[in-house]
Amino acid sequence: MDLKVMKQTTFILKKTADGSDTLFSSEMDESYHSVNGAAQESMHVFIEAGLHQMDKKKLKVFEVGFGTGLNALLTWEDARKNKIQIEYDTIEAYPLSKDVIETLNYGDFTPELPSDAYLKLHMTPWEISTVLEKNCFELLKIQGDFTEFIFNQKYDLIYFDAFAPDKQFEMWDESLFLKLFNTLNNQGLLVTYCAKGEVRRRMQRAGFRVERIPGPPGKREMLRAVKSISQKEINTDGQEYQNKEQTSGK
Repeated sequence: MDLKVMKQTTFILKKTADGSDTLFSSEMDESYHSVNGAAQESMHVFIEAGLHQMDKKKLKVFEVGFGTGLNALLTWEDARKNKIQIEYDTIEAYPLSKDVIETLNYGDFTPELPSDAYLKLHMTPWEISTVLEKNCFELLKIQGDFTEFIFNQKYDLIYFDAFAPDKQFEMWDESLFLKLFNTLNNQGLLVTYCAKGEVRRRMQRAGFRVERIPGPPGKREMLRAVKSISQKEINTDGQEYQNKEQTSGK
């Protein structure tokens, strides 16, 4: 498969406050992670505020924006430590090249995993579901444009990790949050580092119940959204719809 890579982008390797690396993208004019701590941010937003809120031993996770693979790596380690089984699907329009990946030090922040785990994560073939650890972590990487992606299954948890709305506005469209709402199982969660009021209102109009919770170091707040559908809101065909309270954002 001929993968599209950001060949016109210059990446600058940066050390963040917790010692973990991040990349600065010249095309986006933005870093992939917080300079206050890349690993710390991912742990707070996606693992602690998302994964640790799920009361299941088997989970299906979807990540919008595979990027450096840090969120996937931390999820794999957490699954191993807590003995849960995760099917992890993720979409990325522009995968990073191997030489860029090899500059990042994320393996130093996942001591529970084999030393080559981070490279394995990136070297698994695209579009093929791959078991990276039996009864623990299975990965499917999809190369494509999320704005055009059509879901064909349900998920328990969504990591929304696109570039910021002012950098990648098309990824934060209300119609996409409706698409994510529809692909979540009931009581499923969506977490994102973003806390902008308009993003929160778009999530609410899509049907989510949204809460602002404390953000990672350097960021006051983040958003966590839950899909909460009562039995009365599921018709005889099993199709879900939003009630007036959800669509009004109250």
